[in-house]
Amino acid sequence: MRLAENISLGLNVVLAVGFVACVMTAKQHNDVLASTLTRGAQSHVVVPVTPAMRLATTQQVRSMAGPASRAAMAPKSTARLDFLEASPYYDQSGIPVNTHKNKAPLTAKVVSVERIVGPKATGETCNIVIDHEGKMPYWEGQSAGVIPPGIDPKRNKPYGVRLYSIASTRYGDLLDGKTMTLCVRRATYWDPEMGKEDPAKKGVCSNYLCDAKPGQELALTGPSGKVMLMPEQTPEAPIIMLATGTGIAPYRGFLRRLFVENTEASDKFKGLAWLFLGVANSDALLYDDDWKMMQEKYPDKFRYDVALSREQKNKNGGKMYIQDKVEEYGKEVFELMNLGAHIYFCGLKGMMPGVLEAMEGVAKSQGLDWEETLKKWKTNKQWHVEVY
Repeated sequence: MRLAENISLGLNVVLAVGFVACVMTAKQHNDVLASTLTRGAQSHVVVPVTPAMRLATTQQVRSMAGPASRAAMAPKSTARLDFLEASPYYDQSGIPVNTHKNKAPLTAKVVSVERIVGPKATGETCNIVIDHEGKMPYWEGQSAGVIPPGIDPKRNKPYGVRLYSIASTRYGDLLDGKTMTLCVRRATYWDPEMGKEDPAKKGVCSNYLCDAKPGQELALTGPSGKVMLMPEQTPEAPIIMLATGTGIAPYRGFLRRLFVENTEASDKFKGLAWLFLGVANSDALLYDDDWKMMQEKYPDKFRYDVALSREQKNKNGGKMYIQDKVEEYGKEVFELMNLGAHIYFCGLKGMMPGVLEAMEGVAKSQGLDWEETLKKWKTNKQWHVEVY
C-alpha cells in the first residue's frame, strides 16, 4: 500500500514538472513570436520618398561615377501624365500667369545644383532643380522670377526680381508636378587691370543660384510670359528652335514634353522638332547627350545642329555662329515656315541682328521680300522671340 502511494506521488511530481516546462516553453515561444512580429511590423513601415531622398540617391550614384558624370535621359515615361493638362490639352485660356507676385513671392527650396559643362567651357552653367510643392504651376515656355537676398548698393533697396526661362516641363524632372528646373550661367566679370575676376561686378542672382545648397530657400515669382508657348493646337506644325547658351532652357521643356513624357501632346505631335544650339566649344554644349539620344531614337521627328564658334569654321573661313547655321540650312527653314512651322529664338539679344541678316539673305536668294515675309510670319504668330 505504501509502495503504491509512493509511486502515485512520484508520478504527480513528474506530471507537475512536465506541465510547468510546457507552460514555460509556450511562453518563450509566444515571446519570440511577439518579438518577431514586432520587428516585422517595424521593418515594413511605409516612409514617403521625398525629393531630398531622391537627390541623395542620385548624388551617391554620381559620386561613384565621377564628378563630371550626368545621368542619361530617362526613357519615355510609362505612367500616363495628365493631371496638369488643360481640356483639351492645347487650350491656353487657363494658363497660369503671375500666381506669385514680387511683393508676395513663393518660398521654395533647392533640391539640387549641378554643373553641366566641361572643364574647357567658357564659364560655368548649372542645372538647378527647385521644389515648389505644386504651388507654382506653369507651362512649357514660361519664365520664373527669383529674388536674391540683400540690398542693391546702387539703389539702397532690396534686389529686384531676375527672370529665368524654365527648363523643365510642367511635371518637372521628378514627374510629380512639384519641381521646376532652371539653367543658369554664373555671371562673372574679368578685370584686365586687376588680372582676375572682380567680385564687385559679378552677377548677383546667378551666383546666388549656382552657389545654392540643397534645402536652401528661394523666393520665387511668376510664372510669366506667353510668347514662347508651344503650338500644340497644330500638332502637325514643325518647331524650329534657335538658342545661344542658356537660351536652351525653354526648349528642354519642349523636347521632354514631346519625346520623354507620356502625354497626349506627345501622342499627337506629328511635326518635326529642329534644334539649333550655338556655344563656344564642345565642353559648353548643354544637355548634349539628351539631344543625341533623342536624335537616335526619333530620327524622323528630331534634328539637332550645333554652332561651335571656337571649333568650327563657316563657309568663309570665319567663326561658326548660329546665324551661319541658319544660312546653311536657310532653304529648308523657309520651306518649313511656309508649311506653318513656328520658329523660336532664345538667348543673348546679340544673336538677333546676325540671325535677321542671315534670314534676309536667304529671302533675297529666293526672290522673296524679306520685310513682307517676316510680317506674314508675325501675323500668323509663327515668330517667337525671347532674348535678354
